[in-house]
Amino acid sequence: MSTAKKPVIFCDFDGTITNSDNIVAIMKHFQPTGCEPIMHQIVNGHTSIREGVGAMFALMPSEQKDEIISYVLGQAGIREGFARFLDYVREQQIQFFVTSGGIDFFIDPLLKPFDIPHDHVYCNGADFSGDRIQITWPHPCEEPCTNDCGMCKTTVIRQYPSEQYERILIGDSLTDFEGAKIADLVYSRSHLTLKCQELGVPHVPFETFDDIIEDLKQKQEQGVL
Repeated sequence: MSTAKKPVIFCDFDGTITNSDNIVAIMKHFQPTGCEPIMHQIVNGHTSIREGVGAMFALMPSEQKDEIISYVLGQAGIREGFARFLDYVREQQIQFFVTSGGIDFFIDPLLKPFDIPHDHVYCNGADFSGDRIQITWPHPCEEPCTNDCGMCKTTVIRQYPSEQYERILIGDSLTDFEGAKIADLVYSRSHLTLKCQELGVPHVPFETFDDIIEDLKQKQEQGVL
């Protein structure tokens, strides 16, 4: 890459690396009693992501862990071109981080084939030692973020100052939007594209990771990156 700044990529997991949102899929499949109103409260903004996700998983018994993992591995699907994209960023020596509001117990097995270093995956944790699943939050919000994100993507991004880094965000949902506001380059799909259009945030829509590879190559050739 020809930029004076070092490019660094922050990539969402659910609905971005995977074809579907795994937390939504888990709740729709297992239907723990009481999860639907909590989900509506999250979508409507009446409950924070951290509080809502924690409350939904607390409805599920810890003994369902293996069943949940098996279900996610069977249905999630990895978005086309992801392995080629990882090869490309490694070849270009671009730092790559997964920044996910998902949970380690299903993210880790899905990412295992791709050899991403553990310290390059930011996500939430889970404790199965009690009767019910307890979600843990090792990456909370730090100022100036006050959204109670659970896994705060903007806090992770701000560890890489804009004066030194070309910050590239890849995402698909409203949980990526605060990060999109402070990124230098945004690759978007689904709800994130609509939100970026609505509020005038520059973005490049994509469907597969091959689309992103092509756009990065063009920007490199043009000297933009």
